[in-house]
Amino acid sequence: MYDPLRAKTKVALSVAASFLVGLGIASQFGFTDRPFTPPPVQTAPVVSQAEVQPALDLSQAFVNVADAVTPAVVRIVTTRQQVRRSSELRGWERLFGVPPRDVPDIAPGSGSGFVISDDGYILTNNHVVEDAQQIDVTLLDGREFGAQVVGTDPTTDIAVIKIDGTDLPVASLGSSAEVRVGEWVLAIGNPGFGRAGANLDYTVTAGIVSAKGRSLRLINRSLEEDPDYSGNSALAIEDFIQTDAVINQGNSGGPMVNLQGQVIGINAAIVSATGVYQGYGFAVPIDLAHRVMDDLIAYGRVKRAFLGVSIWAVSAEDAEAMGLPDVSGALVQGVNPGTPAERAGLRFRDVIREVDGEKVLTGNDLQHKIALKSPGDQVRIAIYRDGRPREVTVRLEEMPYSGEVAEAPSRQPRAADRIGIVDLVDVTPEIARQLQLESTDGVVVAEVQPNGPAYNRGIVRTCVITEIERREIQSEDDVSDVLEDVAPGEVVSVVAACPSTDPGRNMAPTLYNIRVPR
Repeated sequence: MYDPLRAKTKVALSVAASFLVGLGIASQFGFTDRPFTPPPVQTAPVVSQAEVQPALDLSQAFVNVADAVTPAVVRIVTTRQQVRRSSELRGWERLFGVPPRDVPDIAPGSGSGFVISDDGYILTNNHVVEDAQQIDVTLLDGREFGAQVVGTDPTTDIAVIKIDGTDLPVASLGSSAEVRVGEWVLAIGNPGFGRAGANLDYTVTAGIVSAKGRSLRLINRSLEEDPDYSGNSALAIEDFIQTDAVINQGNSGGPMVNLQGQVIGINAAIVSATGVYQGYGFAVPIDLAHRVMDDLIAYGRVKRAFLGVSIWAVSAEDAEAMGLPDVSGALVQGVNPGTPAERAGLRFRDVIREVDGEKVLTGNDLQHKIALKSPGDQVRIAIYRDGRPREVTVRLEEMPYSGEVAEAPSRQPRAADRIGIVDLVDVTPEIARQLQLESTDGVVVAEVQPNGPAYNRGIVRTCVITEIERREIQSEDDVSDVLEDVAPGEVVSVVAACPSTDPGRNMAPTLYNIRVPR
């Protein structure tokens, strides 16, 4: 007999059994939900702290220096007004016949600086604030100030500005004289892209000191383009510290610091084929900047001491010809009349080897050492004269800023080493008149071999040779007679007056030591 209740029970049991079987199968194949368990992640150090402790210590030193110095670094934003022709600004104006007119144009600029006193004095580069109509300064904490220029020195690219603040964070100044090539340094700056807190504000980069005493003629060229200083490009002092710490646009004026957090330089320039950093950064030594800063704050200008000589760095040929113990020093190429050098008895051909017991490495080094002195200081100058060491005492005077300050003719090193003087002519009255010579003594260089030894040392067409190996030259035959006695490989000393790149400056005798090819 059919029982409906029993039938329904059987169906229910069959469905339940089928569900359980299906659930088991689904579970077996992963079709059911279950809690996700992440795979284990390794977090333990894979290298022991002891093995990397020196690196950790260096990293912590970078952190400590950045924490200590960055609050004293400021962002400087400048506004300059320049005048352009309207047609330079909008080319379509010319197409529609709109005549050009003078249009004032606002040119913004930015750079870095650092506070050196708690009442608001700030040290930076001259090129950061030069010709600025308005200067705004932003601190790390976001405070903003208007700033005034206290003083600038284009010859060293140093400037001091002032903000009205109190209890400001201050950077500590160290000594660039104690800096050693190879030591770690940090370059800190504020590229200034955006307001405080925006992208690329306040950056710290690390590197080493790559070299000291670098001269790039960057300041010289800047002065030559400045109508107020065009006649004084010889006053430029370049003795840069080179680093591979990244320095880019906007970092100029920021501090270069050692691992004690002391400022040892002011970031100033890069050398690059692209306009951005390529591994060559340069900073003004803080010892020089400090000396300039003190004068700018005290007097509003620099009272620079000077000797009154035109100089070159000593070359290997110079050292051999003059009997020097090594290739270092500054070769005196001229002594200006009425200067401390003349009164002390310094002469043409002297080689300055020391200043107050400190060795002079190059001409730039001599400029740097004298620039650290003050007018009125009495200094001891160790020289070599005629192969023998001597010492003279010089009382320094204040540098005159005028177009009459003498400058040694520029001499660019050349690659080749070949014989140089190709053609000579006697000095006639007509040639003397054209070259503005005072006499007809000597012979005129009519042609030189490109990249030969004479050309390489700086002798060019229209140079007037008056002396070779201390023998007076009056004709081409005199030149031949002297050179016949010089053996291959020896160095011959030539005195010649060559044209100057300075307008209005007369040709002056210069000593050229040239090696005769073997």
